[in-house]
Amino acid sequence: MTLKTVAILSPGDMGEGVGASIKGQEIDVITVLAGRSAETRMRGARAGFRDVADIDALVTEADLVMSIMPPELAEGLAADVAAAMTRIGQSPTFVDMNAIAPTTARRIAKTVGAAGADYIDGGIIGWAPGKSDSDTRLYVSGPNASMLDQLDGNGKRIIQLGDEIGRASAVKMVYASVTKGTDSLLTAAYTASEALGIRDIMEAEWSASQAAALARMGHRVPALPADAGRWIGEMEQIAETYASVGLTPNYHKGAADLYRLLDRTPFSAETRETIDRSRTMQDTVKVYVQHLEKPE
Repeated sequence: MTLKTVAILSPGDMGEGVGASIKGQEIDVITVLAGRSAETRMRGARAGFRDVADIDALVTEADLVMSIMPPELAEGLAADVAAAMTRIGQSPTFVDMNAIAPTTARRIAKTVGAAGADYIDGGIIGWAPGKSDSDTRLYVSGPNASMLDQLDGNGKRIIQLGDEIGRASAVKMVYASVTKGTDSLLTAAYTASEALGIRDIMEAEWSASQAAALARMGHRVPALPADAGRWIGEMEQIAETYASVGLTPNYHKGAADLYRLLDRTPFSAETRETIDRSRTMQDTVKVYVQHLEKPE
């Protein structure tokens, strides 16, 4: 089937970028902006998405529904879309591009499958299309995943992983367990050094023996609160992924707790576009320590 209309739920940072890339391929891109935040409505308008009245209207028009949401919202959104499919008797293909565990992907596949829809498992790696010199990688799997090949290009690359649902999600989970997991570990270590009164000593030692790690701290420690709220659920999904194969989930449960700490700070009100780039990691970590929940 030739894709003529693709629905994006919802135009956050990644949803806006992926949808704009698809729209640039002369495909109609629709979304539902009613009840969404001012920032989401701005992103949808900026990308030129066509706003439809509600989920029922979206399901009626779309050839394909692509879910790009915070992971904790993925199952609820899929249930809402499946309910709309059942109400109106139409079942566009459902593509889940969220950062979810393979077990979660398989549950969602059953939900939309019960409404008569094909399900494609997906995982996105990289910056949103147009925000990097490198293509955004969209890993996909499932019996009908080949239909997404027509979306390849214009800043994104479709990478096929076979028929198994959960395979694409597994790639995303293992990848993010290293990238976002490492950011959380480095931030926790730097915060501990401040709380224990040894930050200057540790900076000197890291400078001598772990210069790359210290440089990454300098870049990431002040910036992470802008993403922390969205990454709590992702760390929990990674923990579920590790547990499903017999590995401890506790690494990434701890990472989720670290991101909860950052989300409690005033810096969490920032977005990637509004981060105060002049704020040093030394000034930032002092605020982190103020928000620690210390044991009695």
